[in-house]
Parts: sequence; structure tokens; C-alpha cells
Amino acid sequence: MLEDLLDRVPEGWSAVSYAGRRYGLTRTTHTDGRSVSLFAEELGGPDVVSANVFRLSGGAQLRPCEMPAAKVVAFLEGWKA
Repeated sequence: MLEDLLDRVPEGWSAVSYAGRRYGLTRTTHTDGRSVSLFAEELGGPDVVSANVFRLSGGAQLRPCEMPAAKVVAFLEGWKA
């Protein structure tokens, strides 16, 4: 599931919407795709969503940055281009 959500996010910066608000969403892929950094910042507002995802032999592992994993997953499930 996490892999599918991650694959929806384009590389680089994109303007997206989530929960009726606009965000700048950035995806940066590292080490031949083995890790991905995600950062979303509400445009004109205070909200941020930030996480790293490590693709390991046992599957993808989500490491949110100072926020609950549920917030990151909800954002990944709900954003729209």
C-alpha cells in the first residue's frame, strides 16, 4: 500500500490540493530509488507534511518527521493534482 501511495507522487515539486487547501509537494529520490524524501508545505498557511521512506528488502518503511505516521498516510491518500 505504501509503495502505491509513494508511486503516485511525481519527482520534483508539484502544486497539489488536500483537504480544500493548496500545498507545494516535493519528492526527492535518493540512492537509486532506495529512499525517498517527501515534503509538503501549505501555500499561504502553516501546515507541513514531511517524511522519508526507505525501500528495504522487507518492504517500504515510513519514517515521518516529527508528526504521526497517520498524518503522512492521510495526506498521501488524499492529495490531488
